[in-house]
Amino acid sequence: MEIKDRIRDVLRSEAAAIDAIDVTDSFIEAIDWLIGCRGKIVTIGIGKAGHVALKCAAVLSATGMPAFFLHAAEAAHGDLGSLGVGDLLIAFSVSGTSSEVVAAVAHARHLGIQRVIAVTSSRQSALGQAADLVIEMGTIPEACPLGLTATASTAAMSAIGDALALTAMEQRGFTREDFGKRHPGGALGEAAREN
Repeated sequence: MEIKDRIRDVLRSEAAAIDAIDVTDSFIEAIDWLIGCRGKIVTIGIGKAGHVALKCAAVLSATGMPAFFLHAAEAAHGDLGSLGVGDLLIAFSVSGTSSEVVAAVAHARHLGIQRVIAVTSSRQSALGQAADLVIEMGTIPEACPLGLTATASTAAMSAIGDALALTAMEQRGFTREDFGKRHPGGALGEAAREN
């Protein structure tokens, strides 16, 4: 396959994965939980899904909803201490079987976490069963020529995180001025303060 054709194929695969996301009532409930959270918003994941979780926390924070990322492997080594009653945990795992993520959710329950949102392929997965609310992506064929590297699935997962953060931002009435206060540096902050 020609290089340009392969690149177009990857881009089409990832765009199709995002386009196929079924926007269910779970999204509405997740927005309500985000807006109503009186504790901390914590995202968790490992591997490629961990990178998506880290980005989701960054987007939430940038749009006025303080959040931080908890690495699933570090959770069992003391980082669970950052969690408390009233926090909202958003767990990311493509397969829903990542043992570190599933274990971290179980341990978080012992610390009083009462709301867990899972972003995963199936509500029947171990993570889906452990969560209170599931945003289900379905099975997504990867753009990888081997069908293995998490690519189209993590593109869809990242888009879900963005959709949650930006919809919650809008529902809360977050303004350009609010954005500018959180971005004192860089071109984005400057653009927000110009108007």
